[in-house]
Amino acid sequence: MRRILTIALALSVAAVAAPAVQAYSRIKDIADVEGVRDNMLVGYGLVVGLNGTGDGLRNAPGTQQSLQAMLERLGVNTRGANISSGSVAAVIVTANLPPFATQGSRIDITVSALGDAKNLQGGTLLVTPLLAADGNIYAVAQGQIAISGFSAQGAASSVTRGVPTSGRISAGAIVEREIKFDLASLGNLRLALRNPDLTTARRVSDAINTFVGSKVANFTDPGTIRVGLPQNYQGNMVGLLTDIEQLRVEPDQPAKVVIDEASGIIVMGADVRVSSVAIAQGSLTIRISEFPQVSQPEPFSDGQTTVVPRTEIEVQDSGDKKLGVLRSGVSLQQLVNGLNALGIGPRDMIAILQAIKASGALQAEIEVM
Repeated sequence: MRRILTIALALSVAAVAAPAVQAYSRIKDIADVEGVRDNMLVGYGLVVGLNGTGDGLRNAPGTQQSLQAMLERLGVNTRGANISSGSVAAVIVTANLPPFATQGSRIDITVSALGDAKNLQGGTLLVTPLLAADGNIYAVAQGQIAISGFSAQGAASSVTRGVPTSGRISAGAIVEREIKFDLASLGNLRLALRNPDLTTARRVSDAINTFVGSKVANFTDPGTIRVGLPQNYQGNMVGLLTDIEQLRVEPDQPAKVVIDEASGIIVMGADVRVSSVAIAQGSLTIRISEFPQVSQPEPFSDGQTTVVPRTEIEVQDSGDKKLGVLRSGVSLQQLVNGLNALGIGPRDMIAILQAIKASGALQAEIEVM
């Protein structure tokens, strides 16, 4: 009975200590402008200058062929020669081309080993063209690689920290081709919500219409708001975006509980509610302990020393735990606070939440990762 009173007290304290807080966000933080996005680039290149930690050319024919092709472009003929060097590694170079990146600007790149190279520390990436999905070259990369990990090896042991086969080159690529997108000349545009929701879409469109003073925004689905160009912003779409992206709205969210059973993490929404339900949490524990004893024969007898098993079995059945009743309308936050106050661990808490959902008393969606 004392346990039930403790649950009720913990839940009532949580209800008083959890005031409703309205979280307003800027439109620029919850929505993206259609057409304003990054573009992924990828390229294949060679890293040279490695201290014997590169690809084994006998096991990586692609690296050897690439090295020979590069040397031929530089006027060095190595066809038929037996090249054996651990200072070269084949790599994949990736980058994101940001929107409105102009020709001649620089972007960061990531370099990752493709073959059996052990470490890219101290390596230099040779000129590598970076292509987009359309097959065109949009940037060219080259530079000294900086890695966050390291590897050291001796005769009997080795130490590796981080990932020494992957690194970055800050501002390592130069943009050679621009992606044309004339934002200023648009007559209308679409905003895409990062978390689609009908209520949020309506609030965003209402906030834009109130600011402009006319009905220029309307939502066509839970994730899209179409915005037209008002009279006082004719030919100035950039100016309109600059103004409306600072407007603040309160995003709505569905009642959802996200559970990661592997790590015991529970993330809940603020609008999750629990209907009237009775909860009992207990467990059966069986502890078996072995205390072997040595039995020795009498002095001057023909007996033998033997080990006699001794087993102690203890059964703990949590029969003193009673049912606890939660009244309708209790939030999940109050329930979890009450369970935390009783010292219930994440594993038992996950099982309780899933049992409440199975009974139909949890008014939320449970997503198990």
